Amino acid sequence: MQTGAFYGWAHLAVAAAYIAVAAHCWIAVRRGGDLLLSGLFGVLFPLAVIGHGALLAQDVFGTGGLRFGFAQALSATFLVACALLWIEGFFVALGGLYALITPMAAVSVVLPLAFHGVALAAEGSSLALRVHLGVSVLAYSLFTIAALHSVLMTSIDRYLHQPSRDASGSIGPLLSQMPSLLALESLLFRQLAAGFLLLTASLASGIIFSEELFGRPLRFDHKTLFAIIAWCVFAGLLVGRYAFGWRGRVAQRWLFVGFLMLLLAYIGSRFVFEVVLGRVWV
Repeated sequence: MQTGAFYGWAHLAVAAAYIAVAAHCWIAVRRGGDLLLSGLFGVLFPLAVIGHGALLAQDVFGTGGLRFGFAQALSATFLVACALLWIEGFFVALGGLYALITPMAAVSVVLPLAFHGVALAAEGSSLALRVHLGVSVLAYSLFTIAALHSVLMTSIDRYLHQPSRDASGSIGPLLSQMPSLLALESLLFRQLAAGFLLLTASLASGIIFSEELFGRPLRFDHKTLFAIIAWCVFAGLLVGRYAFGWRGRVAQRWLFVGFLMLLLAYIGSRFVFEVVLGRVWV
């Protein structure tokens, strides 16, 4: 079998593993089972994450240089998000989040097959650029988990106030897998604080070392603008939380606005340039 065909099937196999994990999660959650003690989940999920990491490394570094684009960024974001969620799951029961994030990870793992990204021959050899991209991906991943975390909290809150709306009985069993909303909210803001520190480091390194990282002085383009707006939104959210006690819907609105700005800053912009406009953009 040719190498290209092998890697193509490997991507599909990892995606299928994520889908199997998602299906298992929903079944276990509806039955009130414990995911961490499940043999299938305990083996298949870490294997999917490891396989995802190996394939992403081939997608990004397989040509000898560095190839990166919106598909690789999205794949890396969900890889790290799944890895962090798996580790977090040993300490907090978060069955619902697994069921939300694994289908998205399944889509992200196959995207590099269709969208190969941009080769960064000169810049790709720079350790500084690789560290910058790594920090940025970690920040994206934490904010992605936080956004999905918030969606799940919203669903649980609506169920608690209007349990009759859950006609299918899908949220009730989910509650048995989740801590209290107060505990989830504390965890959410710890994720946001960690993501904000990483985003700050990413922006600072990009601004201060732009010429070393990208081979040109800093350009104040739409990517920079959206990233700065996202940083301001998350800074305002954290200040509002710890200074004024923001919580609930107010905090969630700020979170979703900041997350949208962050998506537009890099992954959304790259998608428009690479797919819609068919142009190379670094």
